[in-house]
Amino acid sequence: MSTSDFFNIFLLVSSLHGFAFSLILFNSKNDSGKSMLYLNLLILSISLNNFQSWALANKLFQHKFVLDYIQIPWHFLAMPFLYMFLINYINLKSKTYNLLKIILPVFFFAIVAQISFVLFYCDKDSQKNLDFIYERYTSIEEIISFIISISLFLYSYYLFYKKENILEKTLSYDNFKWIDTFFKLSSIGYTLWIIALIVKVCLNFKGFIFSYYPLRIYTTVLIYWLGYQGLKQARIRKERKQIRNKIINNQKNSKRLKKNNKKDNEKNILSSHSNISVTEEQYKKYQKYFLKIDLLIKSEKKFLLPRYTLQNLASETEFSQSTLSLIINNISKKTFIEYLNEMRVEQAKELLTDEHYENYTITAIGLESGFNSKSTFYTVFKKHTGLTPFSFREKSLKSTLS
Repeated sequence: MSTSDFFNIFLLVSSLHGFAFSLILFNSKNDSGKSMLYLNLLILSISLNNFQSWALANKLFQHKFVLDYIQIPWHFLAMPFLYMFLINYINLKSKTYNLLKIILPVFFFAIVAQISFVLFYCDKDSQKNLDFIYERYTSIEEIISFIISISLFLYSYYLFYKKENILEKTLSYDNFKWIDTFFKLSSIGYTLWIIALIVKVCLNFKGFIFSYYPLRIYTTVLIYWLGYQGLKQARIRKERKQIRNKIINNQKNSKRLKKNNKKDNEKNILSSHSNISVTEEQYKKYQKYFLKIDLLIKSEKKFLLPRYTLQNLASETEFSQSTLSLIINNISKKTFIEYLNEMRVEQAKELLTDEHYENYTITAIGLESGFNSKSTFYTVFKKHTGLTPFSFREKSLKSTLS
């Protein structure tokens, strides 16, 4: 099998895989609205472009129809669909312009212009010269597409990093690290694209196809990665919203119970922290202050906020950060972070043992328990329980069934 045969098979397999992936996304029930639709269209456009490249390489289109040539510029649509996915996913659609209103007419105009070009030249020269002329024409079309695409990429990059435009509510469900990674990886793709175009022009539009092999592999893998991440993040986002709604409802109900059990809670808190490292008088004051702090954090579930700091707590109480640190360290015998993480682990254990969340992702449960990443959740949870969250859930479910 030659190198060209291998890449042609890769194009076919990748396009069929893309069509299947697109179908999965289309039928996804993760309720992400238009963002998933545009992500689906992005994968579909790349898959159609790969399928067309495979068909052209195997001469399935040329000289088989009324038109001797036809090469639909699917590459015009990839970046616009990504842009539309991005502004819908991070809720910027009200602050930005729907560029598809411009790009779609350009796309259809490019098709009409190409057909007109082919019809005009079809009877004016030899087949060899026509092949050369058509290749130059589509190359000019591709260069224009590249300029539009990279301009839109840079604009999308600008919008994404202009953090003040992103709604705080949206940020609370997704830190967008995966989109940040995508932008960094995409820059490699654009580098490969410009190299392929330069080689194509330098070789006078002949024998250049090898320069596109790395780009085709890279973009295919990248698009699949984006589709997988989009599907995964949409699911996590949906699960986090459902978990948070239930926690908020439980919080409202538990506030009523806490008022009745306040004295019992105070006894339990104080009895669990009996070691004294300061004077007895100071310790009694710390106990009193700690009860207020503990009640605030637990009743308002401040530990569920991944970026909750001593500075935040100080702004909500009459104590300075240093005083709060002394109170918590002396009474709980833990640092502030350890004190919060203990509550986060208990929250995670509650969710992991709840049959209602049996099919929810570990990531969604960890993030909604107050941890800022999946890795941190696994590390802290195992430190407290001796088990990974997955093992803990499996063990709990087995004991429930038995």
